[in-house]
Order: sequence, then C-alpha cells, then structure tokens
Amino acid sequence: MRLKDIFNLGSVLVILGFILFFAGVLLSSFRGAGEFGGLILIGPIPIAFGSSPDITTAMLWAGVAIAIIYLFLRRGL
Repeated sequence: MRLKDIFNLGSVLVILGFILFFAGVLLSSFRGAGEFGGLILIGPIPIAFGSSPDITTAMLWAGVAIAIIYLFLRRGL
C-alpha cells in the first residue's frame, strides 16, 4: 500500500466515524438519555471509558482489536 492510499483510507474512516457519531447523537436524542462510551488510543494502548460497565467493556474490546490490527499492519503481516 502506498502512503497516499493509507492517507485516503484514514480520511474516509475519520469522516465515517463523524457521520456515525452524529447519527447516534440524533437517534439517542429521540429516545431519551442513552449510554455512551469512548476510546482513546495512545499508540497501541487503548484507554476505554463509558457510562456503564457494559459499554466500557465493549469499548475496551474494540480498543484491543484495533491495537492488534495496528500491530499486525505495523509489522507488515
């Protein structure tokens, strides 16, 4: 993969993330208060947070999956 392809893929994923985030905000505002969660990646280390233990656990597993994918891509496997 060329650097330009990786940049384009990253840009599309960021835009898709914003669209999904705002769609979730709009949908949750119609249903009342909802649960939320987030994930911060510092290098390959995930830091998860959320409004309930279930959401926090889901965010942590998503972070672990992203970290594993990152490590595989970094090594070129």
